[in-house]
Amino acid sequence: MTRIVIIGGGPGGYEAALAGAQLGAEVTVVDCDGLGGASVLTDCVPSKTLIATAEVMTSFDSSYEELGILVADDTPPAERSARVVGVDLGKVNRRVKRLALAQSHDISASVTRAGARVLRGRGRLDGRQAADGSRTVLVDLPEGEQEVLTADAVLIATGGHPREIPDALPDGERILNWTQVYDLDELPEELIVVGSGVTGAEFAGAYQALGSRVTLVSSRDRVLPGEDPDAAAVLEDVFRRRGMNVMSRSRAAAAKRVGDRVEVTLADGRVITGSHCLMAVGAIPNTAGMGLEEAGVVLKPSGHIKTDRVSRTSAPGVYAAGDVTGVFALASVAAMQGRIAMYHFLGDAVAPLNLKSVSANVFTDPEIATVGYSQADIDAGRIDARVVKLPLLRNPRAKMQGIRDGFVKIFARPGTEIVVGGVVVAPRASELIHPISIAVDNNLTVEQIANTFTVYPSLSGSIAEVARQLHARKAAQEG
Repeated sequence: MTRIVIIGGGPGGYEAALAGAQLGAEVTVVDCDGLGGASVLTDCVPSKTLIATAEVMTSFDSSYEELGILVADDTPPAERSARVVGVDLGKVNRRVKRLALAQSHDISASVTRAGARVLRGRGRLDGRQAADGSRTVLVDLPEGEQEVLTADAVLIATGGHPREIPDALPDGERILNWTQVYDLDELPEELIVVGSGVTGAEFAGAYQALGSRVTLVSSRDRVLPGEDPDAAAVLEDVFRRRGMNVMSRSRAAAAKRVGDRVEVTLADGRVITGSHCLMAVGAIPNTAGMGLEEAGVVLKPSGHIKTDRVSRTSAPGVYAAGDVTGVFALASVAAMQGRIAMYHFLGDAVAPLNLKSVSANVFTDPEIATVGYSQADIDAGRIDARVVKLPLLRNPRAKMQGIRDGFVKIFARPGTEIVVGGVVVAPRASELIHPISIAVDNNLTVEQIANTFTVYPSLSGSIAEVARQLHARKAAQEG
């Protein structure tokens, strides 16, 4: 029986374990924190659970008056501005942790039922490939002992951890990274969020919705510098309109506690203060101290593992998946990389990873969902495509729900009309992107989307309407 050892139990690791076990391999998953990894325990599941509470509060706060909803106890009084609803952050965080642990236990049960062994400990490679092609994995167990595993193939799926600024080290109380925010019992009165990427933007929006006064410190000229510029502009406008202090082109150099306050010093010498500070300045791959380079695994300058499209590293018999590869920091991509690794090594049918079919979502309010080629690809000339963008403000269902912000944008090839990408900015954009993802993955044309029935009224109707406009423009050009 083929022996496979997987180091790391996140989405890349546990999905690979399920795939390997189903294909008849003897699979051992070495994990030190609990199956699900950071995605389930400290990242995706907890943050989106927190955001779910924030989303309910934002929806109510922003639309109850327009929709004619009365607050029976006359809160807030007319003479002063106050929030209609509040939040018990301690209760919210207890729910967050409970759901994360439950999900981890469910994953562990699924992996065990599939026939894989779960071993608690920290694994590392020991030397290069043996003469018979096998690899040795050393596992440091919690009791201080060590177990030696022999594998025909090894998958590295150890994820990453928050990057730190030397002069702004988290203390877990006032200066926090994103794994520590779920220990808070009280809502931060004034929260400074350093970093305006996906993690920073999500937490900034969530805590603002929960009731914190938020300052978002961005070293770039706009929030979400890696996302669609039109989408980022909508979100930044929403943030500012709701009272967030967005500081563009402001790089944080240091953060320190001063009593029960936090002082953040910017690179230009300015100092801003708040009750708490959340550092969201990227992640570092967990590749140090694992014997990778000694085993022949080539690392990128960033510390990420270099892989090909079937998850192979430079070392025979060693694969890698997830955040350690630096491909896309998405649970869905990690899971696909892990499955691909198993399919490839075990000789099953396998399709190489296609990043142009990956859909992604930023869980802000509104959400930002993307798939396929981007506006940046078109602007840089990497692909020739026509673009149509339709504001949600024109959508009848959006009007009924009091939705003012957002749009649907679709990219299509000029000759064939094949859909090659799209962007949706809307509530539940993560759900609305799916028909565009299907179109991208299956080379559908805008005419096919335009001629597919949609429910009236619905937000998805805007997707068909954008497709109709793209198709009509082509017809007009040909005419």
